[in-house]
Amino acid sequence: MSIDPQPQFDLSFNNTLGVPARAAWYAELHEASDLPLLVRWAKEHDMAVRALGGGSNLVMHEQVSGLTIKVSIRGKTRIDSGSSRQRWRLGAGESWHETVVDLIEQGGSGVENLALIPGTVGAAPVQNIGAYGVELADCLYRVEAYDTQENQWRQFTREACEFGYRDSVFKQQENRFIITAVELDLDQEFQPRLSYGPLQELANLPDLNARDVLAKVIEVRQSRLPDPMVLPNAGSFFKNPVITSETYSALVKNHPNLVVYAQPGGWKLAAGWLIDQCGLRGQSNVDGVGCYEHQALVLVNPKRAPAASIQAWQALVQGAVLERFGVELEPEPRFWA
Repeated sequence: MSIDPQPQFDLSFNNTLGVPARAAWYAELHEASDLPLLVRWAKEHDMAVRALGGGSNLVMHEQVSGLTIKVSIRGKTRIDSGSSRQRWRLGAGESWHETVVDLIEQGGSGVENLALIPGTVGAAPVQNIGAYGVELADCLYRVEAYDTQENQWRQFTREACEFGYRDSVFKQQENRFIITAVELDLDQEFQPRLSYGPLQELANLPDLNARDVLAKVIEVRQSRLPDPMVLPNAGSFFKNPVITSETYSALVKNHPNLVVYAQPGGWKLAAGWLIDQCGLRGQSNVDGVGCYEHQALVLVNPKRAPAASIQAWQALVQGAVLERFGVELEPEPRFWA
C-alpha cells in the first residue's frame, strides 16, 4: 500500500465547526486505486472506515474511532453528451464551489443556484445539497463509489442514489459507499430557476445568463452566511421541516405570518424563521455556541467548543421550536464519535 495510515491525527482544522477532534487513524486518498487497499487495512485491524470531504456537514467528537479517509481525488474532465448538453466527470476531492464557477465559465448551466455551498464534490450527493429551488439530483448523471462491505466498485445512476430532501442512499448507509467521482449533466441552453427569494429580482434583467445568477447567489450567501475560516460554522444546521396541509392549516391560525413554501402534498417551513421567532438569533450559550446574528439557522462556534456544547445548543433550539410551534427540527450534519 502506498499510503501509511497515521495514528491520532488532528482533525480540528478538518471540520468547519472548528470542533477539537482527533482521528484514531487517518489517511489521505489522492488515487482511487488506493482505496481498496485502505479498506482492506482497516478490516485487517478490525476497524470501521469513514470518508471525509471538506468537513462542512459534520459534528465530530473529541475522539473519532476507526480509519478516517480524507478523499482528495482531483480532476475535471468534460464528456460531451450532445449539442445542448455538457457532461462532466469530477474528482470527489474537488471543491464544490470552485467546480460550480468553473463549469459556468465553460458554458454549462444548472448548478449556478448551488454556488458557495461549502464542501467537496464527493460530499454533494451524500446530502443531496440544495439551494434556491435546485438540488444536486436535478443535474446528477452518475456517481462512482467503492462498496466497503462488498469490496467492489459501484456505479450509481440518479435513481439508484435514492435522493430525497437532504438525503440519499449514501447518507442512509453512511460510510458503506465511499464516493470517488461524480458525473454531472448540464444544460448549454440556460434555463433560469428564479422562484426563490432574492433571485426573483433577476427575472426582468435583459440578457440574463447563468453568470448573472451565479453572481447573485454568491452575493446573497456572502451577506447571510459567515465564512467558516473566520467564524467556525456548519452552514444551515437544521432541515426545513416538511409538514402536511392539515398541520399547516392548524399552524397558520396561530401564526398568520408563517413562512412556508408549497411542496407536493404539503408545505415546507422555513426553519430559520421558526428559530428567529423563538428569539434565538444572535444568542449563544456560555461556550459561545449559538445562532448567527444574521441568520438564525446557522449555528456558530467562535470559541471552537467541543461537540457536547454543540449538541447542548442544538437541544435548546429544538426544544424552543417544539414548545412554540409543535414542530420538530432535524439536524442536517452527521455526528462522528
